[in-house]
Amino acid sequence: MTFSQRFNAIFDRTVEDYHKTDNVDALVHNPYEVKSLDHMLYQKNWIDTVQWHLEDIIRDPSIDPAEALRIKRRIDKSNQERTDLVEEIDQYFIGIYSSVKPDKNARLNTETPAWAIDRLSILALKIFHMRAETLREGATSEHRKACLLKLQVLLAQREDLSGAIDNLLEEIAVGEKVIKSYRQMKMYNDPSLNPVLYSGGK
Repeated sequence: MTFSQRFNAIFDRTVEDYHKTDNVDALVHNPYEVKSLDHMLYQKNWIDTVQWHLEDIIRDPSIDPAEALRIKRRIDKSNQERTDLVEEIDQYFIGIYSSVKPDKNARLNTETPAWAIDRLSILALKIFHMRAETLREGATSEHRKACLLKLQVLLAQREDLSGAIDNLLEEIAVGEKVIKSYRQMKMYNDPSLNPVLYSGGK
């Protein structure tokens, strides 16, 4: 099994597990060993899946404004947790490839392995929900056909991205590319960097 096959299997399992209750407040029951890569990937996709549904809820045109604000705050918190976890996953890869001596002509990739895997996680969600639209009762045949075409594009995108991730990890493993993690500087969540927060909201 390639790295990407493993990642996709975990993400698909997570999405299926969430939809057993389809509840943004459901407790997560991560089946993998704590601190393992698989545990981090499952947790990452669970965060993405809950946030996906929060984004749906907040777009309800009849939502109470106070409830919308509460959900917006929850989405902000979720985004920070997602970013922190992506960085943990990158640290995992930095650790396992720490003994690799890069070639003198080794190059940096445009994104780190974990941020590419982040996109793979979101694709699992898009594929699940687009597939559901191709089968939705009450939808027109035109809608289902259009969604089937979109589903085919998403599946092709996942195949291409999966191959690119496997290639990247192989290149890192043999020293053709280097892995370097930059901590995301999310200033809006930091009370010492967001002027609205450090000025007391004035």
